[in-house]
Amino acid sequence: MLVSAKEMLDKALEGHYAVGQFNINNLEWTKAILETAQELKSPVILGVSEGAGKYMTGYKTVVKMVEGMVEEMGITVPVAIHLDHGSYEGAKKAIEAGFTSVMFDGSHYSIDENVEKTKDIVNLAHSKEISVEAEVGSIGGEEDGVVGTGEFADPAECKMIADLGIDFLAAGIGNIHGVYPENWQGLNFDVLAEIQKEVGKLPLVLHGGTGIPTDMIKEAITLGVSKINVNTECQLAFAAATRKYIEAGKDKEGKGFDPRKLLAPGTQAIKDTVKEKMEIFGSIGKA
Repeated sequence: MLVSAKEMLDKALEGHYAVGQFNINNLEWTKAILETAQELKSPVILGVSEGAGKYMTGYKTVVKMVEGMVEEMGITVPVAIHLDHGSYEGAKKAIEAGFTSVMFDGSHYSIDENVEKTKDIVNLAHSKEISVEAEVGSIGGEEDGVVGTGEFADPAECKMIADLGIDFLAAGIGNIHGVYPENWQGLNFDVLAEIQKEVGKLPLVLHGGTGIPTDMIKEAITLGVSKINVNTECQLAFAAATRKYIEAGKDKEGKGFDPRKLLAPGTQAIKDTVKEKMEIFGSIGKA
């Protein structure tokens, strides 16, 4: 069932586990994630970047697709459709289109402008019972055209944003989008602990969940991280499984070129990745 992400993340914070946000790019991605969530009885968040939204022809198309799949597949676990790293105008369009949750990423603005714009999005979204994620301190790397320098979030600024009534907060603690380099210094748990101290019982979000060691993820959860975003890992798994299928010549056997057969190994790879992450995050059986 389609819901705001607020209740599922409040429960995760209280229960000391995290809900995965898995970004979708097409029907196969969405189906694989929904199937896995239902099979494992886990709440789930479907992340949609502005670029992916455009690729799928628009936010309304995304909403109608997910609504139809939830109904036709008999999905009963909580599912949120969430705009990932939304711009100010993008967040408003996603709200209008029927998303159940949005992120407004104002981290590249001054803190005063971030506060002003976040407040506007909170007021608009909450009037429609839509949850809101905000960001302080940019996430390093590049994610679908959104580039961040990766600076640590200021705990005092985090409190300023939290006090606006947002539902969950993304804060930079050394995490990056994409594949982590060999010289990555790891997550800064001292900064995370200070942020948690300032914002109190507000679910925190860890972007760049691909490649973070399990022990770091579990420690982050103990410090208030209740939502973890995964995108690159699913993309890599899909690409590797599809490549293996084609290099083995299976697309030339019978009707192996049929898209339903051609994309099946990659789709299964996504399911396997999502299952592994849900096990690590502790969300299985929490729906």
